[in-house]
Amino acid sequence: MSKIVGVDVRMVHIEPEVLRTDAVQTFVRQETVLVTVSTDDGLTGVGYSYTIGTGGSSVVALLRDHLAEVVVGQDARNVEALWTRMLYATRATAFGVLTSLALAAVDTALWDLRCLRAGEPLWRLAGGAHERLPVYDTEGGWLHLSGAELVENVTAAQRKGLRGAKLKVGKPSGAEDAARLAAVREAVGPGFELMVDANQSLTGAEAIRRARLFEPYDLAWFEEPLPAEDVDGHLRLARSTTIPVAVGESMYSAGHFAAYLSAGAAGIVQADVARVGGITPWLKIAHAAEAFNVKVAPHFLMELHASLACAVPAGMYVEHIPQLGAITRSELRIEDGCVVPPEAPGLGIEWDEDAIEDLRVA
Repeated sequence: MSKIVGVDVRMVHIEPEVLRTDAVQTFVRQETVLVTVSTDDGLTGVGYSYTIGTGGSSVVALLRDHLAEVVVGQDARNVEALWTRMLYATRATAFGVLTSLALAAVDTALWDLRCLRAGEPLWRLAGGAHERLPVYDTEGGWLHLSGAELVENVTAAQRKGLRGAKLKVGKPSGAEDAARLAAVREAVGPGFELMVDANQSLTGAEAIRRARLFEPYDLAWFEEPLPAEDVDGHLRLARSTTIPVAVGESMYSAGHFAAYLSAGAAGIVQADVARVGGITPWLKIAHAAEAFNVKVAPHFLMELHASLACAVPAGMYVEHIPQLGAITRSELRIEDGCVVPPEAPGLGIEWDEDAIEDLRVA
């Protein structure tokens, strides 16, 4: 047995490295919740989740007031049993984003322990499907940027060898979105992948209209065009366009993904390990996508998703958008436009404890 003897919960505020804006919000700050799980055999695992400006303190309260006591005294090796135990303890608030974020912080710590105990990196222990995957950039495509700035940023990413770039869309007129996209496509040429992301800002009719404006630019996907609860709207859009429809960052359970996949409303799955409740459910979602012949390009969390996307056969892309630089010593290894997952046992993240203490707010 590897009995859990302690669960420590902390939160730090991390300022974005650049101004991040999309069609519905500005990225104010990253409230990063860190959970450290200790066991009686001397191991310590660290997991985390995040919010983008609000709700972090609520996740901390849920962990401290409810979930910590659920896992203390239990065998840390039984990851599936512990995830189910935590879910049942929070049934009144599941499935929802705050509960999923809390579950994820503990679950990723348990997977860190699992990998440390086995002496294996996460990408291999979780499946070992790919030794590397291509990377696309998001950090240079924010909505507030001018067309000239978009061209400058995306061509810079291309020169660095990255395989693609994502642009935010959702300007007041579709013509403006299309003009920005056209300028970037002309600058990078036909061999560089471009994606667009509307952050759930459009109606079904407007999404169909804009997809037709975007089609000449050969997009890899059209991300979050509609509110995540609108499965039928995404299905109508998918049937109306040649552009793959990408969904997932605002979905919080495996069942929600199952509804999209079974309906044929998702061309690309973008599950976020923090928002679905951890690595345990993330792997189920990724394998379900594989069963439907749908690829997985995870949302955000590149330091963790680099390993998870490489773990599963459906892994397609890793999103380059730095998240943890202020509180870590490790960096992702990117070679020839591809991420190489960490080989160190555990999650592959080297935390900077001094920086964490300096930025700690709870």
